[in-house]
Amino acid sequence: MLRNYSNSRTLGENIRLGTLTAFTAGTINIASLLIFLSFTSNVTGHYAILAAEISQGNWTQVAVVGGWIFLFFFGGFVANLSVINLNRKSKYFAHALPIILEIFCLLAVGIYGQFYYQKTLEETEALVALMLFATGLQNGLTASISNFSVKTTHLTGTTTDLGILFSMFTQKRFRKNPELTARAKLLMSIMTAYVSGAVFSGLTYYHLEFRVFYVISLCLLVVIVYDFYKINLRHFYTQYRYYKIYHKPTFIAAMYYRIHSKDDKRTMSRPNTNAKLAFESK
Repeated sequence: MLRNYSNSRTLGENIRLGTLTAFTAGTINIASLLIFLSFTSNVTGHYAILAAEISQGNWTQVAVVGGWIFLFFFGGFVANLSVINLNRKSKYFAHALPIILEIFCLLAVGIYGQFYYQKTLEETEALVALMLFATGLQNGLTASISNFSVKTTHLTGTTTDLGILFSMFTQKRFRKNPELTARAKLLMSIMTAYVSGAVFSGLTYYHLEFRVFYVISLCLLVVIVYDFYKINLRHFYTQYRYYKIYHKPTFIAAMYYRIHSKDDKRTMSRPNTNAKLAFESK
């Protein structure tokens, strides 16, 4: 989900990434609405509030709402900064770092809310700011690595795009276009996951309260661990193939070979270190 970048990503990778992150975004948004009476997965409404506060001359609130908008922007900035600067060293780490930062932000909100929150205005504004930074990280990451195909923290553009696609599908030539049908599948999966996360948050908040942020962090952890598992599995398989070609008994290759090989066990006990590649001359 995280290791591939831009146009090298498959539809399945985008759907898995979009589904899991949209679910967490929906959960975050409803949790923040129930707790803080504020949306935190997008800033569309905050721009309207900012304009209203400017027109009324409430400069303190202008600074607060402006700070919220900036932190959402800054989250996207940090996410893409990680992607473009750390990609050469490790694509996985470059793409996982924003998710790790988001987890830390959400855990901070959950821990503070569970043990220290006194429901003051200042605390509420600070926690909303932290959550907006977290969702900005998520939205910036998913957009960056998917070439802007996946945006999961709000559904305005998703709903608009689906309306356009469904109007195009009234004609047969568009229904047979694989790119358009793939796009529709991706957007529908994001919309369904976002709504599912919102419903889940609404149903469980009154039982979990601030502990709902631990559940959200666990969902994001699944995104990181999944790719870590896939990368290491591929590494094991590469070592196994290396063993089969060269018959050099490295520990990792030998263990993988013992589990998966159907060849004669005597090959493991007495490996032929002088073996040549099949395409080498005798």
